[in-house]
Amino acid sequence: MELRVLFKYIDNPDQHKIATYISTGGYKAWEKVLRELKPADVIDIVKRSGLRGRGGAGFPAGVKWSFVPKDSPKPKYLVCNGDESEPGTCKDRVLLERDPHRVVEGMAIAAFAIGAHNAYIYIRGEFAYPAAQMRKAVQEAYDKDFLGKNLFGAGYDLEMAVHTGGGAYICGEETALLESLEGKRGLSRIRPPFPAVEGLYASPTVVNNVETLANVPGIITNGPEWYAKMGTEKSTGTRIFCLSGHVKRPGNYELELGTPLSYLINDLGGGVLGDKKIKAIIPGGSSTPVLTPDKLDVHLDFESVAQAGSMLGSGGVVVMHEDTCMVWAARKLAHFYMHESCGKCTPCRMGTQWMFQILDRIESGKGCENDIELLLDVCDKIEGHTICPLGDAAAMPVRAFTKTFRDEFEYHIKHKKCMTINRMPSFT
Repeated sequence: MELRVLFKYIDNPDQHKIATYISTGGYKAWEKVLRELKPADVIDIVKRSGLRGRGGAGFPAGVKWSFVPKDSPKPKYLVCNGDESEPGTCKDRVLLERDPHRVVEGMAIAAFAIGAHNAYIYIRGEFAYPAAQMRKAVQEAYDKDFLGKNLFGAGYDLEMAVHTGGGAYICGEETALLESLEGKRGLSRIRPPFPAVEGLYASPTVVNNVETLANVPGIITNGPEWYAKMGTEKSTGTRIFCLSGHVKRPGNYELELGTPLSYLINDLGGGVLGDKKIKAIIPGGSSTPVLTPDKLDVHLDFESVAQAGSMLGSGGVVVMHEDTCMVWAARKLAHFYMHESCGKCTPCRMGTQWMFQILDRIESGKGCENDIELLLDVCDKIEGHTICPLGDAAAMPVRAFTKTFRDEFEYHIKHKKCMTINRMPSFT
């Protein structure tokens, strides 16, 4: 069954209003932090909770905060990454729209923990309504003196602003996001230096995902042990999974980490459309390698999914039934990443184009005998050779589709047609 922590009040129609949020315990954690705790205490609590980043990488949030140098003479910044652009993922926008004050409070606590007095939320350009909701929430927080000067009489100041991007997938990568936030074109930076040392305006910066920060108030209020009891030993807490594709009840479901994938698809999702057989599952957004039906009982936590050959990623679970053409699906993914590549580094700029051209050739019935090996070779030349992970995100799923369903690719090339009858709704 679902375990609603972040989604506890998500169906309350007035939850986006500050009065309603306060009535459900909102901003009590923020007051507790400023009245009772020191920044080091907050970092320690988050570390002990085991909270890991929910944007894709799964890096421990408290550890990330501790990387910010305490003796730096430069100002420090906290940035909330609301550029939710991974195909198959649509959870952060729900939090931004329906429970924005939970995000504001989480950002405030994180900013205090790292010694920042300025916090920004970066929202993808297409999210006009979520951005409007966040702007209202920030203004309400200012009006109630939860943001601004000398908060709770503790002598701590915090300014917060909402910034919308241009809608580029690359700006979900934290260094490209920072470039965009500075008013530049969203291009990834070479690391090191890492943002914790030299981020926004060349100053120490922490960038965390919306869902990650939304977890922080609950951890402060209920304690790290409360949070650590949920999930597994290394993957604590809950996770919002975005279920889509060939399922009867697609939607966002909050589950305890470690819940079997089969429960999400069959029990919550109602099973496969038309009661057909599952052919493939993307477990963590379009950039993660595809899984086959024999992995249906894998537990949804970082370690188990990695052991199964994929990644938990952003939590976007896409189901494909038996009539789905895998060549077509790989081509759609390749087209997306080719379109979204910023072009800064050659392996990604050219490699994504070559991947798409080869897949397009195979899909259109013009494939050559050596195209499969050529496609895999292009994937090898991209992965691990780009400035940011977009190249890896493009290569990994294409390689997985090609190797896992090689018989379909060979059939396309040999018979100049698809061996399936239907195709799944477009990724793009």
